[in-house]
Amino acid sequence: MPEAPNEHLGHDGAAYPDSYYVRLSENRLVSTLHSQGAWQPGEQHLAPASGMVLAEIERRLPSDKLISRVTFDVLGVIHSGEFTIDVDVIRPGRTIELVEARMRHGERTSVTARVWRLQASATESVAGDEWPTLPPVSEVPEIPFTNRWGGGYIASLEGRQGADAHPGYARSWVRSPYPLVDGEIDPPTAAFVKFVDTANGLAVREDPKTTFFPNVDLSIHLTRVPEPGWVGFDTKVAFGPTGLGQTTSVLSDVDGPIGTAVQSLTVRRGQGAV
Repeated sequence: MPEAPNEHLGHDGAAYPDSYYVRLSENRLVSTLHSQGAWQPGEQHLAPASGMVLAEIERRLPSDKLISRVTFDVLGVIHSGEFTIDVDVIRPGRTIELVEARMRHGERTSVTARVWRLQASATESVAGDEWPTLPPVSEVPEIPFTNRWGGGYIASLEGRQGADAHPGYARSWVRSPYPLVDGEIDPPTAAFVKFVDTANGLAVREDPKTTFFPNVDLSIHLTRVPEPGWVGFDTKVAFGPTGLGQTTSVLSDVDGPIGTAVQSLTVRRGQGAV
């Protein structure tokens, strides 16, 4: 992994706000130490970065359509410091639309997102799913994720995890008191999405000190608008024999299962960076 200079606000000991980012202008922001990734100090964690990219779509391209799917592709290290987010409508429509956003560091793009938004309709009479239901937050033991992972983002989280967790499987709840942007209220779906990329670190199959397994993408499918607060994960991790891996999760909010997330992993032995 290419080394990234640490340019997060607060990296030099200076004060920084209790948020993941600070807005500099309409489309330009800067990261704080709360967004710091786990693999190296000078990167952003994809969890807040993906939430920030989606938040700009929700803020700058408002719609009464609902987010059905959002897929993030990671094109390289997500550098700390200042960055720009561009948003575009790829496929406009009255009932279905596809929108896109990009996080740029100068001329280099680190994250792209494509989002399908669909017209809402009344389907309560046929609503249902076959996903597992997580135990309530109050019944799940607290767990410090910093025991395994470093970085400012992981340190910003409050976590709970079931006692039945084992390598490659875990049921977890995650939340944080911090908004994406200092002084701003998170848009509804971005407030949920800013935690989803933690899935790959919740059900660790191998010690990250000896095995490198970052994800190169994140694809989230939702069946309704999430409720704010705790985000739940029923997560399984699989490693194949030739360097490929996958993390799959059933996602929940406090009202129950709400969708799924999948991450493609690049698995490399002996190249852990934590």
